[in-house]
Amino acid sequence: MNTDAPALTHAPADHPRVKMGKVGVLLANLGTPDNYDYWSMRRYLNEFLSDKRVIDYSPWIWQPLLQLVILTKRPFSSGAAYKSIWNHEAGESPLATITKEQTAKMKALMAERYGDDVVVDYCMRYGNPSTKSKVDELVAQGCTKILFFPLYPQYAGATSATACDQFFRSLENIKWQPQVRTVEPYFANPLYIDALAQSIERAYAEMDVKPDLLVTSYHGVPKRYLMEGDPYHCQCQKTSRLLKERLGWDDTQIVTTFQSKFGPEEWLQPYTVEEVARLAEQGKKRIAICAPAFSADCIETLEEINEEIRESFEEAGGESFTYIPCLNDDDAHMQALATVVDDNLRGWIG
Repeated sequence: MNTDAPALTHAPADHPRVKMGKVGVLLANLGTPDNYDYWSMRRYLNEFLSDKRVIDYSPWIWQPLLQLVILTKRPFSSGAAYKSIWNHEAGESPLATITKEQTAKMKALMAERYGDDVVVDYCMRYGNPSTKSKVDELVAQGCTKILFFPLYPQYAGATSATACDQFFRSLENIKWQPQVRTVEPYFANPLYIDALAQSIERAYAEMDVKPDLLVTSYHGVPKRYLMEGDPYHCQCQKTSRLLKERLGWDDTQIVTTFQSKFGPEEWLQPYTVEEVARLAEQGKKRIAICAPAFSADCIETLEEINEEIRESFEEAGGESFTYIPCLNDDDAHMQALATVVDDNLRGWIG
């Protein structure tokens, strides 16, 4: 493809130079604070917790509570949690580091397939780099088509939908909008399930004594969302079932739980932090835990699972707790994601 539009050959001399003819692939993840100090955390949490897809209470009730109470205290505790996992060498959160690594590998895979015709970049729903800044950059580089890829295996209104909302808002003021596509959730994709299974098989192979049980811990959402039509719970359950079948296990070897409960209402159950304690009390002294809803390790896995949930298990009498990392930039994972991209680029390129 040419980066200069053929039609511009006969344009007048004062016509603005236009780049076009490329396809953009924009990977999107949740987001990260710029630092773990109070004001960086407050800015990030304010953006995140003001999103009506995340907290859908009436703003007349929620915003005073958020601004006057939650954002006064929570930046301190959240900042301490981030500090405990921070990539101090790079000066960024692990999620930022891993997303950059995933993007670098996706760029290489796309270059092998399509040469210079596909431009790969990443953005964050909250924090930096913002979705709008990256959409603007892709358009400036001549991308007349953009594939938007939220890196959430399972769909939820509070993750996939809000990422897409932000992506479409980013197109509002572009004079010549690109054609766009969004990638559907890949929770049942065989290559994703296989990559997940391989990571568990590798972890188990390194253990002298195998765990009594594998806990698949997914980020929770209010139960009300399920009752209102959000498919997240069902897609999580299907991922666990397909993983179990791929591993050749029975129901006694795996359990699905939900973490990160926030607020007073009931969320999807069982709650991970309570379930691991119950398992320990029932004699399941050795467990492994993985987080199939996360494409990259982050605060919810490195701090919540590997610190808070581990502590709950050990205080209840658990003896061996193994956290199996997210797929991150694992080669099998990146090949699976690249295949998803290939499928969604059909008719646009190649």
